[in-house]
Amino acid sequence: MTVSMVLLAYSMTELPTGTAYAVWVGIGASLTALWSMVSGAERATVMRVALIVVLIGCVVGLKVVS
Repeated sequence: MTVSMVLLAYSMTELPTGTAYAVWVGIGASLTALWSMVSGAERATVMRVALIVVLIGCVVGLKVVS
C-alpha cells in the first residue's frame, strides 16, 4: 500500500489530480479483477476480460489527452 501511495504521489507531479486518481483506481480495479480470475474466485468470461481491456484503454486514453 505504501508503494502504491508513493507512486500515486509521484504521478501527481506530472498529471492533474483527477487523471492521476482515475488511473490509480483503474489500475487497482483491473489488477484486482484479474487476480480474482487467476486465483479462481471469479470465472473469466469473455465479457469480463473485454471490460477490463476497455477500462485499461480508458486509463491510457486519459494519459494521452492530459
